[in-house]
Amino acid sequence: MKHITYLLSFFFYLFSQTTFAQSSDPVVMRINGKDVTRSEFEYNFNKNNTDGVIDRKGLDEYVDLFINYKLKVEAALDARYDTMTSYQQEFRSYRDQQIRPLLVTPEAEEKEVRNYYDEMLTQLEGKKLIQPAHIFVRLTQQATPEQMNAAKVKIDSIYAVLQGGADFAETAAQASEDRGSAQRGGIIGWIGPHQLLKEVEDACYALKKGEMGAPLKSTVGWHILKIMDEKDLEPYDTLAPRILQFLESRGLKEKVAGQVLDTLSKQTGKTIDELLDEQSDHFAAQDDELKYLIQEYHDGLLLYEIMQRTVWEPAAKDTAALISYFKKNKKQYNYEKPHYAGALLQARTPEILKDVQKALKGKAEDRWADIVKTQFNKDSVMVRFERRNFEQGENALVDSLVFGVKQGKTKKNQMFPQVGVIGRKLKKGPQYWTDAAAQVVQDYQGLKEKEFVDELRRRYPIEVFKEALNTVNNH
Repeated sequence: MKHITYLLSFFFYLFSQTTFAQSSDPVVMRINGKDVTRSEFEYNFNKNNTDGVIDRKGLDEYVDLFINYKLKVEAALDARYDTMTSYQQEFRSYRDQQIRPLLVTPEAEEKEVRNYYDEMLTQLEGKKLIQPAHIFVRLTQQATPEQMNAAKVKIDSIYAVLQGGADFAETAAQASEDRGSAQRGGIIGWIGPHQLLKEVEDACYALKKGEMGAPLKSTVGWHILKIMDEKDLEPYDTLAPRILQFLESRGLKEKVAGQVLDTLSKQTGKTIDELLDEQSDHFAAQDDELKYLIQEYHDGLLLYEIMQRTVWEPAAKDTAALISYFKKNKKQYNYEKPHYAGALLQARTPEILKDVQKALKGKAEDRWADIVKTQFNKDSVMVRFERRNFEQGENALVDSLVFGVKQGKTKKNQMFPQVGVIGRKLKKGPQYWTDAAAQVVQDYQGLKEKEFVDELRRRYPIEVFKEALNTVNNH
């Protein structure tokens, strides 16, 4: 009996190894009992190594990064962050941007383009497209009799010049008060019925190609119209690509996808979200790139959620820990050049500058900006205020006032000629952790992330299959 058991075990082992050897997409690692296939790993590895250079060291380094990534996702799943409404809404938003356009068939697009073309034909009402140009003199509805008379005199004088042989385009460029069309020699563009004021449109269609009309008064002013060209609407096959491009810029795919989903929802009784879930699975099963892109959205949002809640936000808010970390690692923040931790003040008058410095003295530095805003810049800007760590050589005004650097005449703002500073000179390095707050927080978050990953590596089982990894981008 034991012999038979061993024999069956051997055959199972042999079968599994044969299957592995013949698999077109072998498992390269297993994280917390979940398989990671070569294609998934390659997708992520290649996306993060776009230079195309694959060396052994780079691959080995990425394996550790990828394992850490997957471990964080597992922790987020265990914390059930994927069940949160906010997460699901954000994930679906990203995913659906990829899925909805796939619901639009070429036939559905062609139908929309054809409908748009047919509507254009209908709107033409059997007329041609025309290309009118005009010279325009503006006249508001509130115009006085004097203004109305002046406008009439101006348009008549322009018309007289044109009748005397003046070039229409040159005259439009010089005299028309419609500056948009004036730059094009007065040309409005190709138009059909119902695109201009009715009185202007009627006058345009009453003219022949190349013909110029007498001055015409509309509700907005005076026009001298000329028809530059006319044509029939181009055949459907000629216009279809341009119509499609235009409709796509106006959200064609989203519109048609919405129609498809509404129809399916009525036919099946399923919600739009349920249908999109099904379609997502359907399309992802046919396209590995899409499948892993969707998984990237899924995992990336989970990773952000767990890191924000577990590492980044707690670390950034733990002031006591940040102070302790800074004190232990203070030397790593030393400067190569002296710094000035404070504010550069530029005021309108000497009195205002003195008052600002007095108001800020002894106050917490993180309150300075609010004090300047509420006490000096409430109604109008009396002081320009810039607070940060200034490195010597970075700002000529600070260099002159703090470090005694003479660089000839220092350029000052004419509206804010009075210049001063308030703060602390730092010769070797930051005095307080807040002097290097951004870097201290980042470094401390990095430490807490390492501790978090170490704990996850103890918590979750990890298996790496070297033989399969050796075939990455080499099969």
